[in-house]
Amino acid sequence: MATKAPKSDIDETGVRVSKPKKVAVGVPAVLHALQIANEQMGVVRSVQTLARVNQKDGFDCPGCAWPEEDKRHLAEFCENGAKAVAEEATLRTVGPAFFQEHSIDELRGHDDWWLGQQGRLTHPMILDEGATHYRPVSWDDALRAVADEIAAVDDPDETVFYTSGRTSNEAAFLYQLLVRGIGTNNLPDCSNMCHESSGSALTETIGIGKGTVSIDDVHDADLLIVAGQNPGTNHPRMLSALEKAKQRGARVIAVNPLPEAGLMRFENPQTPRGVAFGGTKIADRFVQIRSGGDQALFQAIGKHLLEVEERDGGVLDHAFIDAHTSGFDAYREAMARADWASLVEATGVSEASLRVIAEDVRTSKATIVCWAMGLTQHKHSVPTLRDVVNVLLLQGNIGRKGAGVCPVRGHSNVQGDRTVGIYEKPSEAFLEALDREFAFTAPREHGFDTVEAIRAMRDGRVRVFMGMGGNFVSATPDTAVVEAAMARVNLTVQVSTKLNRSHVVTGRRAIILPTLGRTDRDRRGGAEQRVTVEDSMGAVHASRGRLAPPADDLLSEVAIVARLCGHLFDEGPSPAQAPVSHDGDPERGLPEHGELEGERHSPRPKNAPRADWAALETDYALIRSHIARVIPGFEDYDARIQKGRTFFLPNGPRDERRFATVDGKARFTANVLEYPVIPPGRLLLQTLRSHDQYNTTIYGKDDRYRGISGGRRVVLVHAEDIAELGFAEGEIVDIVSEWTGPDGTVEERRAEEFRIVPYSTPRGNAAAYYPETNVLVPLDSVADVSGTPTSKAVIVRLEHRAGAGATGAAATGD
Repeated sequence: MATKAPKSDIDETGVRVSKPKKVAVGVPAVLHALQIANEQMGVVRSVQTLARVNQKDGFDCPGCAWPEEDKRHLAEFCENGAKAVAEEATLRTVGPAFFQEHSIDELRGHDDWWLGQQGRLTHPMILDEGATHYRPVSWDDALRAVADEIAAVDDPDETVFYTSGRTSNEAAFLYQLLVRGIGTNNLPDCSNMCHESSGSALTETIGIGKGTVSIDDVHDADLLIVAGQNPGTNHPRMLSALEKAKQRGARVIAVNPLPEAGLMRFENPQTPRGVAFGGTKIADRFVQIRSGGDQALFQAIGKHLLEVEERDGGVLDHAFIDAHTSGFDAYREAMARADWASLVEATGVSEASLRVIAEDVRTSKATIVCWAMGLTQHKHSVPTLRDVVNVLLLQGNIGRKGAGVCPVRGHSNVQGDRTVGIYEKPSEAFLEALDREFAFTAPREHGFDTVEAIRAMRDGRVRVFMGMGGNFVSATPDTAVVEAAMARVNLTVQVSTKLNRSHVVTGRRAIILPTLGRTDRDRRGGAEQRVTVEDSMGAVHASRGRLAPPADDLLSEVAIVARLCGHLFDEGPSPAQAPVSHDGDPERGLPEHGELEGERHSPRPKNAPRADWAALETDYALIRSHIARVIPGFEDYDARIQKGRTFFLPNGPRDERRFATVDGKARFTANVLEYPVIPPGRLLLQTLRSHDQYNTTIYGKDDRYRGISGGRRVVLVHAEDIAELGFAEGEIVDIVSEWTGPDGTVEERRAEEFRIVPYSTPRGNAAAYYPETNVLVPLDSVADVSGTPTSKAVIVRLEHRAGAGATGAAATGD
């Protein structure tokens, strides 16, 4: 029997701290996953639903983008995947009565966990300007109101359309077509905040913004370097792949400021060894690097390889370098000038240890480097990843079995969304194909990325914001700035399955459009529809939900976008024919106070894409046909996903060592060494997830592997730093970030009431959970080239709170 939603927020006074775990998954993970599933879905629904996760005729997990092998297990999901499914398939619902009971001011006072735990959204809702409560609205009136507000803008660039990574290929393709039909490329997405640095570096150096490995390559690697990543929490199914690689003789090097249980030992709950015989040791070597020191690590590896090559020979793949690369001489000269003392200072690792790591690389027959946010969310992230590529190119570790680059994408289909056009800087080739297919001219001027969109809203240059999934307000940096920026927008629209902070921090008016999730049956046009997704390694497959939706009239994301396209792009009455509300704006023809009755009055733009929107809403195969004619690699799209089949998209570096760079070759780059310099009395903070969390979705109050339970407002600091800075274990402090802007002005931001927890982290480094600490990340502190927020490199100081001290047992309990 599912349990009722919580009535109160997390009580942070109940935090308990125990020793961090040294092993991940195992029976405790299974039991915890089943407990949460039962709380949300009940026993019968849990069994029925979890049995279909990641199966060939089932639905793709709404959690991470780690790929499946062709042969599937009966239980093809991890602990956090089960939590993600339970959150979506919950029996709890949020309908009109809920919004009648809770005012918008009350809802704003609740934390992210409470909001997400309330249940599935079931009915379109509108918040009128000045209103205290959301009220229900019909689908037609809600969509017409959105279309009218979009049609009324003076400039299409006054609209912003955000996309979450869970959106299907079909919905994302239609969404980008809607946006470009309106006349803008303002398509910020969650990639801007996570792997944009990866895409920037890889496109420049190897000609494709994706990884170059398959799941089989991971199994066949001789050496895997896992840097800035915590697979035990964020991609637990990756541990199975690492275990298989280990069984085949691979070595694993873990590089991270924090020791993570998943990279110590893995107890696979689907094997006797994992259940009863201690599991598998994953990392052969743990490199506890200073946050932001990864570029120095890879420069040290490259420098050592070049020194050994010069002395002894036999290290480099000269045939590959000569035939397939450019820039080698400049890179070699740069590494000759690199200073070992600086590399040691940046990494916090001795020269002798750096050389041992480099020897692991030298002796490897096939090397893969995997990474996630720990490498991508620094000012110098793009140079860091260029140096990762440099090391791999030295030994020809691109485009051969068991070797390559492996950026591990966080969100299911975040990579697929980008493939089908969710990008603010589209290529001319893509736009030309889109123009031919839909008989219009797409805009060419680049649009806003996420940070640029926030700046535009902050400056009053955006009238309409629409979010296709996700939780924009909580996911983005500089929370106070974002909340103030959203308030300046005329209309904010959220297409969502669950309640989150973006529904309660709104524009002057706000509309909630509830939608189907991955687990829900999607019946359109008399048939059950499937959608498709692309995993982190470029493989595309179908996903079909089977559960009865939480409301009979819920629309899919595809249907919502198709109907909006119909409102905006089908022939309709001219502005002169549009009815005008007596108390509305006669120049814009827009009613006030949510009076939405009457004819639709959004005129069709002169330059609009042409398609049968009603047909696309009811037959997703037609959308796939359009995709196949626009995007290379999707030929025979619908036929290739039949009967659970998966197909790989073309990947030039992987498939044929073909590099679509400026000179047609993989490019060595000479990068200036950068790393954070921490002022005296300060710490370098990285934001991170807890184990009971996926992105901004909070499943529970615990971080089991790190020994934190019952709360989230903790800051992890080295014990010697705690003492040296004059604080005590368990003390409640404020965290204050300090950022020096381009004009030399120092800006401060504050996150209040965090408990100090001693933790194994490099001296001068600290860590705390987001979204609670996103308030500390300056909007304008972004990575060079990619514009990604620097959420892993925030200079902070801790401040005592008057009358607050250590809390005894609460801080040091078992």
